Parts: sequence; C-alpha cells; structure tokens
Amino acid sequence: MIPRLTRHAARIAAVLVLALGAVIAVVAATDRPADEDADHPSNAAAEQQAEAQDAYDEARSHHLDYIAATAGADVTVKAGAVAEYAADKAQGLDDAQEDADQAAEEAAMNTNPTSVDVPASCGEFSGNKATGCALTLEAGFDLEQFACLELLWDKESGWNELAENSIGAYGIPQSYPGSKMASEGDDWRTNPVTQIKWGLGYIQGKYGTPCDAWAYSEAEGFY
Repeated sequence: MIPRLTRHAARIAAVLVLALGAVIAVVAATDRPADEDADHPSNAAAEQQAEAQDAYDEARSHHLDYIAATAGADVTVKAGAVAEYAADKAQGLDDAQEDADQAAEEAAMNTNPTSVDVPASCGEFSGNKATGCALTLEAGFDLEQFACLELLWDKESGWNELAENSIGAYGIPQSYPGSKMASEGDDWRTNPVTQIKWGLGYIQGKYGTPCDAWAYSEAEGFY
C-alpha cells in the first residue's frame, strides 16, 4: 500500500513542478522589467513625467531670464529716481537752511517784538489799534491823546502796516519815504510795533502831541 501511494504522490509532485515551471516561463516572457519593455505602462508614465519636467524647467528658465531683464531695467529706473529724489532733497535742505539763516539774520537785526502787552485801559481796541494804544501810554501820553492818534492814522492808513500811497508814503504813520522808519528797526516794512514807535517819535518831535498832529492834519490835509 505505501509504495503505491508514494509513487502516486511523486507523480503529482512532478506535474506540479512542471506546471510551476511553465508559469514562471510565461511570466518571464510576458512580464519583463520596465527598462526592457518600452510598452510597459510604468515606463510610459516615467517618460511623460520627464517631458513635463523638461517643459517646466524650460519655462522656469525663461521666466527667470525675464525677471532678471526686467529687474535690471527697474533698477536703472529706480536708481535714477533715487538720485533725483536725493538731489531734490539736498536742494530742499539747502533752501531750508538758507531760509533759516536769513530768518535768523533778520531776527538778529530786528529789535522790536511784533506785539505788546495791552493794558486793560486799552481793552476796547483790537489789532494794531490795541498795540498803538499800549505804545501811546508807554510813550507817556494818555487815552485822550490816543483818541487823536486813532483819528489821525485812521485817515492816513486805516492802521494798515502795509499801506502805501501813490507817492510812496508807507505804513501806519505813512512815513515818507517808508525807509525813514528803519531808524526804529530793520523790520519797518512789516512790523506794526516798529512803525508805531517811529510814528509816535515823529509826532512827538515835530508836533509835541498826537492831538497837535491831528489838528495840523485837519487844517492842512497832511501832517
């Protein structure tokens, strides 16, 4: 019994070996590695990926070249703009310095403030009239004298420090020429304090009081 079974098993084993060999042969013949089979799907996918990578690399190269070229042009433009800005800035600083130096020089030459403390007794006035009232009292005159001065300079200039008539009389007191007021300060063209101080000095020296100057003006049409 045993020998018969053994022989039968051996036959089955031999058949299985032959079948397995055939399968291996078929697989070897039909399933070659991708690098040997140009039609293998994995090889085709690899080729497509390589082509896509090449296209990407070429596009990226062109893009980088474009950026470099554009950036070069932009840098030139920007460099010119920066240079122009720097020049303008430097010129602006120079101009500002010149203005500051001139202002400092003018301030050093000017001896009068542009406004004064106005006492309560002059509280009914404003602007240049308030300044004139304060300076009139400071010069030793009273409010009655200032009332005459108010009328006089209302007539002459309207208390406008920039007033100028056709023959060149200038400022609140209508100094002729206006440059006479430079004896009171170099800012005589624009500073009402300088002009009023000069005008009060002129009136005091020539007429004695503002009311006397007003009376003369009423009689003669000028003072």
